Amino acid sequence: MITAAVLPGSGARPIGVRPEVRELLSAEFPAADEVWREYHGTTGDPARDRIFAVLLAGRIVSLARCRRHPDGLEVDGVFTPEDCRGRGYARMAMNALVVACHNDDLYMYAVESLAGFYAEFGFVSIPERDLPPGVRERYTWAAGNMEGAEVRPMFRRAGLF
Repeated sequence: MITAAVLPGSGARPIGVRPEVRELLSAEFPAADEVWREYHGTTGDPARDRIFAVLLAGRIVSLARCRRHPDGLEVDGVFTPEDCRGRGYARMAMNALVVACHNDDLYMYAVESLAGFYAEFGFVSIPERDLPPGVRERYTWAAGNMEGAEVRPMFRRAGLF
């Protein structure tokens, strides 16, 4: 079982410990939920989510989620705890997600400041109307004001890099 316990110190990689990058089993979703607790209350649902994690000495140091809607796949929940940022873990988690989900088109609402990061994985900006209705539904509160919500609708066509 994966633990979300904090390693002693600043989150720096212990000498000789290499990150493990993989898709979580449904039984491991509660550990992801614990890490996500500080990130908008995000949780995983084994019936419709695939969650990819970077683990360091058994601790989840980054997560990326792909959620299946009836009309498309949404990338969401990309998160690295603050003490683990700046080490490339989010890039590792996103790479694992994109490779594993490459047979499907992927959609997302990217935080505006991270649009360049997602572009590195083949995501391009699109008009909000081009998102599948199931994905669009999550941001109905923004009433089309993506700029005010500081998010950007993005799309990645199926296929490998």
